[in-house]
Amino acid sequence: MAGSSVGNAAGEKDAPSSAEAAIQNVIFDMGGVLMRFSGIEFAREFTSCEDDARALDAALFSHPSWALLDAGAIDDDTMERVSRELLPERLHGALHECLHGWWRHRTVVPGTNELVARLHDAGYGCYLLSNAGTSFMAFKDSIPAFSHMDGWLVSSFVRLMKPDPRIYHMLAGEYGLDPARCLFVDDNADNVRGARAAGMHGHLFTDAGALEQDLLARGFSF
Repeated sequence: MAGSSVGNAAGEKDAPSSAEAAIQNVIFDMGGVLMRFSGIEFAREFTSCEDDARALDAALFSHPSWALLDAGAIDDDTMERVSRELLPERLHGALHECLHGWWRHRTVVPGTNELVARLHDAGYGCYLLSNAGTSFMAFKDSIPAFSHMDGWLVSSFVRLMKPDPRIYHMLAGEYGLDPARCLFVDDNADNVRGARAAGMHGHLFTDAGALEQDLLARGFSF
């Protein structure tokens, strides 16, 4: 989809129109928008057969405790203990290496990082808002667009997660942003709804081309 209605589910309305408040800032999600996130693909990098990869993914990335890691409710050591109980001993080494090194195997989402650079160079504010664990500090600089970000907020450090409207308000407050002048970009519809509940505009991400078309339709110039 393209145009100003991108990301609007049926019956939903965006934040105040750009005629009322020109959008000056774009807030980006990380996984699925800037960098790919696929637990099974990461697990395959640390195992030698598909059955082991699926078992590792189920015990780690797809386990409910992964969300607790993102929420800052548990740490990596606790996550490893939980996952270890679900795996045969022969996979414990792979589990440890995967937990502490999965991010080295990420790939970029085509076009979005370049779009961030263009927006930043054109004078727009660019920010990162992600549900992620504290391991973010180890890999943040490997995100191509990170050097073009004017600020960031990650869930595990503040113990709030999208789509809770408070985390969007927290980001806005930290950097002195008017929510009505912000466009939030995420590939998760609930997270976009959370941004709208916080007074922001929203774009449900599918690909960089559709995002660029939506930005142009909203009056961006870059």
